[in-house]
Amino acid sequence: MTQELIDLKNSILEGRYADALAIVDELEGMSKQAILRNIQAYLRILLIHLIKNQVEQRLTGSWANSIRNSIREIKKLNIKYNKTSYYINLDEWKNLIEEEVIEDAIADASEEVMSGKYSQFQLAEMVDRNQLIQTALKFLVLTYSYSPKQLPTVVAENLTQLAGGEDWKNR
Repeated sequence: MTQELIDLKNSILEGRYADALAIVDELEGMSKQAILRNIQAYLRILLIHLIKNQVEQRLTGSWANSIRNSIREIKKLNIKYNKTSYYINLDEWKNLIEEEVIEDAIADASEEVMSGKYSQFQLAEMVDRNQLIQTALKFLVLTYSYSPKQLPTVVAENLTQLAGGEDWKNR
């Protein structure tokens, strides 16, 4: 990105405004891609912990914290600078999960579920993908409906509805 900024400065100083605008477009694209990669990383973490919850039928404090943190970070990253639109719209999450994130999440979760008892292939057969996606979407919807201040409490309330959620709440 440093080289692009140098090129941008030189283009402006030399009056090559078309070149400068092309560089600005390139920088904007690079920024959007970086944001989307970060969102996908937090989405993968969310799915890993939802997979662990689904397979092990329990919820630990650590998993709850990871789910809550992932949702909070996704909310922060997903809203554009204008505060009125999103990088990923509500109707795009399902496709993103199915096409780009779920298989990596299953592979990564295989190292953690039941202390690595299952290979990623075994775990892939065990996971109810439809249920996993619906649960993830339920949490992601919250990012569009609640303020950053309200979100942790609402996520915690939804965590109690997961397998082992009541035990986590009453621990």
